[in-house]
This record gives sequence, C-alpha cells and structure tokens, in this order.
Amino acid sequence: MTSMAPDSPRARALAAFRAAYGRAPTHLVRAPGRVNLIGEHTDYNDGFVLPMALERAAWIALAPRPDGVVRLAADDLGQQGTFDVAAARSRDARGDARDPHGGWLEYPRGVAWALQDMGHTLTGFDGALASDVPRGAGLSSSAAVELAVAAAFAAASGFAWDPPAIARAMQRVENLWVGVQSGIMDQLIGAAGVAGHALLIDCRDLSLRPVPLPDGVSVVVLDTDTRRTLVGSAYDDRRAACTRAARVLGVPALRDADAEDLAAAAGRLDPVDLRRARHVIGENARTLEAAQALAAGDVARLGHLMDASHESLRDDYEVSSAALDAIVAAARAAPGCLGARMTGAGFGGCAVALVRHDAVDPFVASATVAYRAASGHDARAYVSTAAAGAGPEALPGADPAMRPARGAIMES
Repeated sequence: MTSMAPDSPRARALAAFRAAYGRAPTHLVRAPGRVNLIGEHTDYNDGFVLPMALERAAWIALAPRPDGVVRLAADDLGQQGTFDVAAARSRDARGDARDPHGGWLEYPRGVAWALQDMGHTLTGFDGALASDVPRGAGLSSSAAVELAVAAAFAAASGFAWDPPAIARAMQRVENLWVGVQSGIMDQLIGAAGVAGHALLIDCRDLSLRPVPLPDGVSVVVLDTDTRRTLVGSAYDDRRAACTRAARVLGVPALRDADAEDLAAAAGRLDPVDLRRARHVIGENARTLEAAQALAAGDVARLGHLMDASHESLRDDYEVSSAALDAIVAAARAAPGCLGARMTGAGFGGCAVALVRHDAVDPFVASATVAYRAASGHDARAYVSTAAAGAGPEALPGADPAMRPARGAIMES
C-alpha cells in the first residue's frame, strides 16, 4: 500500500493541488525512479540492462482544463509554471523551441512537444508535482518527472499508454530538448516496470523479460551525498568513444562484438577507446549472465557479477569516483553483502548493493559508518522492493474495486 504519510510525495502532490487551485483533483498519476542492478553504459550501445523500478516516485495530482494550457505547481521547488501546449507542438517549425533559461519547466514542455510530435492531441491540465526521487543521484529523477507528465497528459487527453513508444518519446525529450544523449533504459523501466521483478531489457528492439527477485535478499541503494551533472560532462565523451570503437570493429554497435572481436582489433584501436569498448562488451555478457543467475535464484553469482561490473566501470570506463569507490568498499565489508557496484552514469550519485534480507539493518549501520569514516560524507540508504511502472493511481476515498488498471484510463 502506498504511504499517505503527510510528507509522502503522494500526499504532498494532493495537498499542493488543493493549495494551488482551491479544488480537488480528478486524476492522480505516478512514475517511479529506477536503480540498475547491472548493465551500465550499455543502453546507448544497443546492449542489455537489468534495472528495477523503485518505490520512490514522482506524483502528479491533476484536473484537465479545456484551453490547452498547462499550469504546474512543483511542490519540491516551491515554484509554479505555465505553458501553452500548442506553442510546443512543432519544435522544427519554431526552430529551437527549447528555452535555455526555462529551468525545470522545460521538462514538461519537452514532454508536450514529444507527445504531439508522435501524433497525440493533448488536453491541458492543472497539476501539482511532488517527488521523493533524489535529484542528481543516478536514480532517474528527470525520467520520473518526464514520465509522470506523460502519464498526466495521457490521463487528461485519453490516449493509450504504450510503454516502448512512450519511452522512446521521453528519450527524445532528453536527447533533443534537454540536450543529454542518454539511452533508453531510464524511460523504459519507468514506463514498463513490473512489481516484484527486475526487467532484462534489450535496448535494440526494446523487448522486455521480467525476472523475479528471489525471497531472502534486499536491494539497498546507497546515496554517496555527492552529485554530478550529465549535460556537458564526460558522458558524451564516453558515448563518442563507443561509436569510434564500433566503427573500427566494423559493427553497428558494440552490442554486436564479443571479446574475441575486441582482441583481434586491439592494435587498431586507440588505447582509451579500447578500454571503453572492453567495458561495454564485458558488461553486456555480465548482464545476460546476471539475468540467468537471478532467475535461478543464484544470488551469490549475481553479487560476484555486480562486483566485476564496478571494477570495469572504475578501471576501463573510468566513470566512478572516490566517493563511489569508498561506499562500494564499505558495502562489501558490511554484514550480509553479496555484491555492490556504482549505479547510474557515474561521477557521483549512488551505489547499489545486494544484501541478505535478515542482515539489512546491520548492513546499513556498518556501511554508512565506514563510509563516513572514509569519505567525510553522510550516506543515505534506501531499501526498496521492485515497483510497478508509470500509470494512474486511485484518488483518496475512491472505491478500491474501481482503481484504474495500468493504461485503462488512457485508452481512447
């Protein structure tokens, strides 16, 4: 059951709506953050990833309005913004419709552009947004907001929720509107997550295979209390290196090469590009093996693969940081830890650990104390189960039997 504590994002979205508009909302939607168990920097190489949707999520309480205007109150920021849906209809027709000084409102405007560009007719709405996905922590806070806005438009406008299509549209928001050349993973797990399962995602054809999380283990996200930005960062350099390596290897993407191909071409690759490709090719193999281990309940093997992933990200892809290395070391030394690695794009943010369920409390206590001693930072720990993907939620007081199915209110 979703918490209705006064400080929960669901409660805050509902309260913020009443405060901003003086009436009750007619719809409530939610979109989760995510943590990637393994498969890092493989998504934009057409590879494989194994994320799960988090219980932490972005929520929007809303009511449609007839004039094509979106008014949105961002509770976490204490700000409100307004934009016209039609004004964002055609980015190409207006040149660059994105306002470089638009701040947080550019994400909802970009969503309106992308949804209309894929052929949807949008209805405006009054909305209030609240989230408990930490910003900049590598848990997909921006994708959660984008998907929550998309779900709000779907609820207000009545179009069908097609997770792969919506995910691709939200990826275009990141790539073409926000200016981050991200892959598809964040948007797809947020759109299509399955409760109690990780999803093995083929980032080329967007096929999904739910993999159940076994009993007896917990996923613990460890926030280093350090942050990074992707725009203008080394992220784009890594992506360019992968493109160059694939060209030398003669394959469409690094997903199409294996370790033997890489060894044969090593002398023709720039040394840095070689290391980047070695990570991606090895990570794809680790991810497929991890999905098999998880399905078989072999959590020890999964933990070993997570450890190997971190070493590769640290040494070959070079996207770890002193704080991430410190928190991974602290996690591995703590009681009940089966494996740990950085998660997300890197350079700061979070690590993820697989922990025996009966050892979660001593694990968290030990790992956070050791990390504080090593880094001077205070870590935050989030113990999470795998949540469902984005969609409508029942409003308070609604008959539970009338709770909308995922996508049900979104069908025309």
